Amino acid sequence: MSAKSPEEICILYNNQFTLPKSKTSHMPGSKCNVDPATPKSRTERLMKERNLRKLNRVFNLNEKAGDSLRDADLFSNDSALTETENCASLNEEELSEGVDGYERQDQRLPKQRLLVVANRLPVSAVRQGKDSWQLEISVGGLVSALLGLKEFDARWIGWAGVNVPDEIGQEALTKALAEKKCIPVFLDEDTVHQYYNGYCNNIIWPLFHYLGLPQEDRLSTTRSFQSQFDAYKKANQMFADVVHEHYEEGDVVWCHDYHLMFLPKCLKEKNSNIKVGWFLHTPFPSSEIHRMLPSRRDLLESVLAADLVGFHTYDYARHFVSACTRILGLEGTPEGVENQGKLTRVAAFPIGIDSDRFIRALELPQVQDHIKELKERFAGRKVMLGVDRLDMIKGIPQKILAFEEFLEENPEWRDKVVLLQIAVPTRTDVPEYQKLSSQVHEIVGRINGRFGTLTAVPIHHLDRSLDFHALCALYAVTDVALITSLRDGMNLVSYEFVACQASKKGVLILSEFAGAAQSLGAGALLVNPWNIAEVAASISQALNMPADEREKMHQHNFMHVTTHTSQEWAATFVSELNDTIIEAQLRTRQVPLLPVKVAVERYLQSNNRLLMLGFNATLTEPANTQGVRGGHIRELQSRLHPEIKETLKKLCDDRRTNIVILSGSDRAVLDDNFREYNLWLAAENGMFLRHSTGEWMTTMPENLNMDWVDSVKHVFEYFTERTPGSHFELRETSLVWKYKYAESHFGKLQSKDMLQHLWTGPISNAAVDVVQGDRSVEVRSVGVTKGAAIDRILGEIVRNKGMKSPIDYVLCAGHFLNKDEDVYTFFEPELPCESLALARTRSLDPARTSISMIPDSTNQVKAHQLRKQRSLSTLERSSYRSAAWRPIVHDSMSLPEGSSVLDLKAENFFSCTVSRKQSDARYLLQSSDDVVTLLKDLAESKSPN
Repeated sequence: MSAKSPEEICILYNNQFTLPKSKTSHMPGSKCNVDPATPKSRTERLMKERNLRKLNRVFNLNEKAGDSLRDADLFSNDSALTETENCASLNEEELSEGVDGYERQDQRLPKQRLLVVANRLPVSAVRQGKDSWQLEISVGGLVSALLGLKEFDARWIGWAGVNVPDEIGQEALTKALAEKKCIPVFLDEDTVHQYYNGYCNNIIWPLFHYLGLPQEDRLSTTRSFQSQFDAYKKANQMFADVVHEHYEEGDVVWCHDYHLMFLPKCLKEKNSNIKVGWFLHTPFPSSEIHRMLPSRRDLLESVLAADLVGFHTYDYARHFVSACTRILGLEGTPEGVENQGKLTRVAAFPIGIDSDRFIRALELPQVQDHIKELKERFAGRKVMLGVDRLDMIKGIPQKILAFEEFLEENPEWRDKVVLLQIAVPTRTDVPEYQKLSSQVHEIVGRINGRFGTLTAVPIHHLDRSLDFHALCALYAVTDVALITSLRDGMNLVSYEFVACQASKKGVLILSEFAGAAQSLGAGALLVNPWNIAEVAASISQALNMPADEREKMHQHNFMHVTTHTSQEWAATFVSELNDTIIEAQLRTRQVPLLPVKVAVERYLQSNNRLLMLGFNATLTEPANTQGVRGGHIRELQSRLHPEIKETLKKLCDDRRTNIVILSGSDRAVLDDNFREYNLWLAAENGMFLRHSTGEWMTTMPENLNMDWVDSVKHVFEYFTERTPGSHFELRETSLVWKYKYAESHFGKLQSKDMLQHLWTGPISNAAVDVVQGDRSVEVRSVGVTKGAAIDRILGEIVRNKGMKSPIDYVLCAGHFLNKDEDVYTFFEPELPCESLALARTRSLDPARTSISMIPDSTNQVKAHQLRKQRSLSTLERSSYRSAAWRPIVHDSMSLPEGSSVLDLKAENFFSCTVSRKQSDARYLLQSSDDVVTLLKDLAESKSPN
């Protein structure tokens, strides 16, 4: 068997993971729906994808080697840096190869299109005339990251940085950018001012960096906040319109940064099938900081519309999940955030740099000349380096003050060390930044005046950027890099320093508040930049560190920087985004969405219908999840969805439709919500039953042991006192402790503590079941399940109503817990006979499981002869004889078996789980709103004749 090329392997891989719509549109249930060829675990799929990327790299090594001379020339025309967050600038030739040069590669494989949406395009436009534009290269880590992503056909969508009000100028600029595979979004000046300068840079950016909301002009800020937020949403919608205009089926849309937090929602609202990823390049603050935003909920809900949400570090991802849990009241999982059955995957993707670019640059003649000049200039002195934007979050004053304290405490080093601080000016028109610049200059002047001499000063401060070659040379001669960010998303200066230190093997002093600390911390000296004494001590430790220790720390970081490159970061994110879509499709295949049209058609064709509906999270209105802020006592009791009341009344008035509300709630809750409807109520998991016009009766098995109640009650009381926002309900057959309105994380910890205590103490020998629900713990007697009660419930309905025809249509829908999913299996016509009988007799008293059926004059029906399909039930046979049929009641507690009134074919049974992805139900309804829509369709449907 011949070996396959990487392209052939990739084709096989892509075919393997393609999920044909034809195979997913008609599946009747949730079992055995996964293609056996598909890797079963997410990790397995991602590892295969990673290996394929490696194979492709090896396959293209010869091509890359042939281009080495051309690559060397790429650095000759680099422009000066304007952003030092990623100090590698890019010339037009390299940008053309990365963004525009995909056609140079062999087209053996159709490439997946990648729409990269960012606030700014990778090029800046300068108008030369009425219909001509000059494009200049912009600097940024994202550009560098995507240049090496050859397996995708990338298109860039963003703002070009200029206002173009006239159509001629817009057409000319669009045409010029198209040559670079860039697509412009045209924003007017007012929108840019309110959206970019206002909401993005004045509200979100400071808050995400823990600087808080503006304080000096609070009243003015409050007035303008709404207009800025409106402009923010408007701008995001404009980006979405451009994306939709150029979107093709199968494209991946990758949204970037805090400027476009509303974009995922805008995209999904128009096309729910679009693949959307969102990545944040700044820190994401703790929930206590994020909740200060007046628009906190809107932003979180919008981001959650994406399929994959990425952050630089695990801490940022954890903060985001925590904010969704505490502010939105959603469920956080190890994979991400669940919202009404939809899982948004949240993960950490630490960005890197193009390390090869820096390593190769060190061999260039012009860089070697710079290195030689710097070594001569600072001969006999240790070189310390800081490269930062002049920004409040970079901690430049703290760094310089720490250096001053080091010089004070170590006078022997005063003429042996120099600090080179590169501070690239930014936002020079903002008063706060002007004040910061003056403060830094004042401190530098004071220290140089105090410790300097006529021939040398301890600090060299530059208020400008350096070109790429000079920067690489500076990295190469540095002994200690000092990064003291007060808060930084990543800080790639640390990566660039490590990449250029193969010879020097200098020491990295890194702020623990920089995202890079989680990646490079093991090979660096981590410091708290607010602790001036600690930073000064770390400077002393770094300057006096033995060579072998320096080398060991450098090798650790060098290995990380050269393997976790920017190209690998981008490839990993897009790979995981594609796999997230596959994972979502697999989950949907396990429990496919309900075919509403088919369910309605079968409903119309049937003669006697049964709607078995849950209550909580099924017929209730969406929970108010704005947090516990008072007034929540009234919300502790579930309330009927307001939009379903008229629909439910119409269904109840249909004589051919029987409705049962089957709930774990107590009788008072069901009475309050359904007393005005003509239907059946089954409270406490079916243990109590009544028609809405009758009296409550019990369906509990005889000799139900409830001796355990008092001991469990004491435990629930204890944990309720310890858990603010929790409460418990004492029912006749169970106890339920709920912590829905408690702080989510604390509530989970308390529930685990409670369960451990229950299992080892009060219920260790009791005949009870412990059921863990959505933020609840329920203890109930063995045998108390919804499915166990259905037989008796149906029997009483038959006796009360005097049915003349069998039930031939069943819709069973609810947010039932795993323990109660025997509701679905009870009605399931396609179960084997043995499984069906077991499902219908499970947990019942043997004395109560005998089947009560109507005697036939020619044949006695026995329990063990129960068939899977009852095409002609005893109910029908008695009606054919024109004899009045009535159920047989053995005693006051024994009701006729409900299965005897069923004549249910597989195509007329619709079991639906509500918002629970893993279920024994055939179909999925994603939320209570979907239940409302379904019931409206049933109520308003009309028979064709």
